[in-house]
Amino acid sequence: MLLWLSEYLQQFFHALGVFQYITLRAVMAALTSMIISLVMGPSIIAWLSKEQIGQVVREDGPQSHLSKSGTPTMGGVLILASITITTLLWSDLSNIYVWAVLLTTLAFGCIGWIDDYLKLVLKHSRGLASRWKYFWQSVFGIIAALFLYAHSSGALLVPFFKNVVIPLGPLYILFAYFVIVGTSNAVNLTDGLDGLAILPTVLIAGALGIFAYITGHIKFAEYLVMPYVPGVGEVAVFCAAMVGSGLGFLWYNTYPAKIFMGDVGALALGAALGIIAVLVRQELVLGIMGGVFVIETLSVMLQVGSYKLRGKRIFKMAPIHHHYELAGWPEPRIIVRFWILTVILVLFGLATIKLR
Repeated sequence: MLLWLSEYLQQFFHALGVFQYITLRAVMAALTSMIISLVMGPSIIAWLSKEQIGQVVREDGPQSHLSKSGTPTMGGVLILASITITTLLWSDLSNIYVWAVLLTTLAFGCIGWIDDYLKLVLKHSRGLASRWKYFWQSVFGIIAALFLYAHSSGALLVPFFKNVVIPLGPLYILFAYFVIVGTSNAVNLTDGLDGLAILPTVLIAGALGIFAYITGHIKFAEYLVMPYVPGVGEVAVFCAAMVGSGLGFLWYNTYPAKIFMGDVGALALGAALGIIAVLVRQELVLGIMGGVFVIETLSVMLQVGSYKLRGKRIFKMAPIHHHYELAGWPEPRIIVRFWILTVILVLFGLATIKLR
């Protein structure tokens, strides 16, 4: 929106031409979304508290979580609002990739919102039935995957190798679907401690923004031997909005949290990371940078599989962050160490830009 306005006003004020640069608009997007989150945060927290939309704590979980009962939840609404407003303000609204990412994010956010509403407002203990949650995730995931296949070569790039490309053909649709839906659920599983999921999301979104900018810049892409996708550089503005809104949300979500994002935030942010990774052809790099999400998901799969096959549990509790809690680790220690691990993995993922 502001890009169009600057283009019109440029005939009167030539200096406004700087807003044509994606880098400047990305910086402005990060600042704008952060300010929106910081300013709207107290009002959202107060409203959720007034409506008594608070966290329901499992009795069989860590005892330290009992004090979290009643903490305002569905804070993901704050994140999605700041991302949406910022994206509409600073991105090129004629860019099809921006709309694909934004609409996919909001679609998965709607699924999470319904689940949270059923659990927290209508007091349905299980929320949205798992089969229906997965059904709608699949519907939106397949729609996004079809779009991605139509705008790609249908090939999988292998990091650290210049010319290793695996052609998947129509199977690329299934692969993209699993990346989007899998990442969405992985972030949701990780969102169990104060700030545990949001900062890794911020770090990965920032890194994907760098990949998007390079992939959409013909000279940089050619120099770094990366795929060139015309127009995808604009997604960097969306990534910056994710970074800013996430940091603003973390201001209130850090330990001890004043607000939780809920499924409305976790499912949406995970889907956003997934579709962006596919757009910039860095699906495997996402698996590296999102190692914490992968570990959390695998811990649940191993726990369930072990119990069904052997009748024994591998961990004290899954996801694995609860295992460490029950093992006596203080919550802040678990959170910060998972953050540090994510920083290392994100840097390792960024290294693939040059190491190929």
